[in-house]
Amino acid sequence: MWRRLDVTLRDLPLGVLFLVASFLPGLRGHGTQVGDLPTRPFDALAVVALALECLSPVVRRRWPVVCLALAACGFALDQLCGYHSAAGTALPVALISAGSHLERLRRTTAAVLSVAYVPLAVALARLGSGGETATEFVTFYLTLALAWRAGAWLRSTRAAEAARRERVAADTRTAERTRIAAELHDVVTHHVTAMVVQAEAARYLTAAPERLERSLTAVSDTGRLALTDLRHLLDLLKPAHDTDHGTDHGLGPTEATQARTPAAGRVLTLVEQTRRAGQPVDFTEWGPQPASTGGADLVAYRVVQEALTNALKYAHGSRTSVQVQRGETEITVEVSTDGTGSRAATATAAAGGGRGLAGLRERVDVLGGDFSAGSDPDGGFTVRARIPADGTS
Repeated sequence: MWRRLDVTLRDLPLGVLFLVASFLPGLRGHGTQVGDLPTRPFDALAVVALALECLSPVVRRRWPVVCLALAACGFALDQLCGYHSAAGTALPVALISAGSHLERLRRTTAAVLSVAYVPLAVALARLGSGGETATEFVTFYLTLALAWRAGAWLRSTRAAEAARRERVAADTRTAERTRIAAELHDVVTHHVTAMVVQAEAARYLTAAPERLERSLTAVSDTGRLALTDLRHLLDLLKPAHDTDHGTDHGLGPTEATQARTPAAGRVLTLVEQTRRAGQPVDFTEWGPQPASTGGADLVAYRVVQEALTNALKYAHGSRTSVQVQRGETEITVEVSTDGTGSRAATATAAAGGGRGLAGLRERVDVLGGDFSAGSDPDGGFTVRARIPADGTS
């Protein structure tokens, strides 16, 4: 609630503090003193000086120049009349505030104050008994300059912190956009590729109604999975996203529940989907399921997903082998596709220029694992990944 108040109200207690301190018996006449003018008791003119000095902190953040002008005028009146009140401390406070909050005409303000200090020092020297020296006035000026520089340092520190936060925010936004792009690529590319392959195959099955129906059913199922994965991605981007309406767009409760299950648990479903698209896939998975693998399960799933997508796109119909080995400390994934001639060359080009495998390499590297993708001596193409289960190498 305090931070929601206007800055003027929040600074008001500081001005009240200076006013109360000026009337305390132990502090009266024992405030800031420049020169050797004798201390005189408060009178009507003292009220004006105190009002100027005590009002200045109230507007120090809203109007820093006004604050500095009020404090300077009140301090000059306080010293020339010899009140030497505790409210004179408002001047260095005003200098610190102005140096910290003043955005424009900083050098001009500093120059005007420096010039104005000269006649004040001359007047105090003439009104005094002559016991003060020039060194005293110079020392006091340097003290005020130090207060101004302290405010400038606070301003530069605050600006540097704001710039640092902006850089961190920009880096975070960039990293988040990259992550979202990678997720969209992994989710959309695989399902759409499978749908395209299945739809192309359906064109040649008009003479076999049963096979045509199975092919179109596969297209429909793949589209449902794509919508399910996209909804799951939306849930990740927006935690408040309502997943209870998972029956929309043709999604049933089972599919909506599946979207919230760990990705690696659906590797077999992914393999079956690829098989329905016409890609012969041999799937082998062995080893115990660790109690907790962090992000390794999702990365392993994405490796299999991207490798099968490339197999559908560049080596459709070639036999593909998927091997997933789970250990206590790591998950090993190997996906190899048979191929010869131009198809293997096309796959190699895709590995070098596409964002899919490059994104997988980054994912695996983040977890401290190893990733490789390249052509085999027999003309095939193999993707291998070793993913630490605890995210450390």
